Amino acid sequence: MGLYITNSIATYYQTIIINIFILSLITSSSMASSSSSVDLSSAILIRVDQSGKGDFNKIQEAIESIPPNLNNSQLYFIWVKPGVYREKVIIPADKPYITLSGTKASNTVLTCSDGEDILESPTLTVFASDFVCRFLTIQQNKFGTAGKAVALRVAADNAAFYGCVITSYQDTLLDDNGNHYFKRCYIEGATDFICGSASSLYEKCHIHSLSLNNGSITAQMRSSATEKSGFSFLGCKVTGTSSSFLGRPWGAYSRVVFAYSFFSDVVAPQGWNEWGDSSKNNTVYYGEYKCYGPGADRKQRVRWSKQLSDEEATVFMSKDFIGGKDWLRPAPSHFRLFPNQTQKSD
Repeated sequence: MGLYITNSIATYYQTIIINIFILSLITSSSMASSSSSVDLSSAILIRVDQSGKGDFNKIQEAIESIPPNLNNSQLYFIWVKPGVYREKVIIPADKPYITLSGTKASNTVLTCSDGEDILESPTLTVFASDFVCRFLTIQQNKFGTAGKAVALRVAADNAAFYGCVITSYQDTLLDDNGNHYFKRCYIEGATDFICGSASSLYEKCHIHSLSLNNGSITAQMRSSATEKSGFSFLGCKVTGTSSSFLGRPWGAYSRVVFAYSFFSDVVAPQGWNEWGDSSKNNTVYYGEYKCYGPGADRKQRVRWSKQLSDEEATVFMSKDFIGGKDWLRPAPSHFRLFPNQTQKSD
């Protein structure tokens, strides 16, 4: 069993505590009313430091040190000290309730160089539920040289990302399945760089397109009108280098909505693309609500996209869209040392 942090080592954790305090303020309205047996206020702290001053030198080593946790009895907080970590990281399905956190995304980078296969290329793959990532750059640096080069794949329920930078070229973020929340993240790519069949809310995110020729920002997969999945962008900013579509359908019932978002002039006048199959025009759900900026003019929008009414937009503009009030959690306020830290901290 770990020991509670004492005053003698409080200085060591000053940086992370400050960041957690700030995040607690940001996410205070997102506190979960979870019925889980996990104590959400307390976590076991694991340090990753390339210099050898932590518990592990690599992020994956820290993940592997955590025992299977399917009974949902323990929260783990992996603190990654500044550095460039060149590795692929996988969060296994039997290890829920892990938080992976840097101090700030600008100096804490997880990167690899792989491409071609959408399922094998991700720098970070999440299979475990109730995963949280904070202040981390997740990068796939096979920029423009591979057909598909995924930086992040999220294939589990109840995952949240705060203050992260997610960059690649094609298929940057494979938002695969489950309920997900992204807040104040920067997401960059050129083609279908936010794709998948998840139900996700992107709040106050910066979406930057590297498209050279009318690439699409989103490619949301939804196979029937009864599926809950879809992407909602709330209060986001869309910029880029050249003309880009807001989305194209990866599935006949693709559903994407932008609300209260700024569109720079990179957003193509048509707004949306049918991906060579006009039969989907009658079934996709592509909507805009009170967006603004030079790219928000709807005069030339495709006729099968929607200017949403107040009533239609409401469902997409709160955490209820992802059931977030039941699972989003604040940062922990108390930490116990990872067992290996007892001697290191004396």
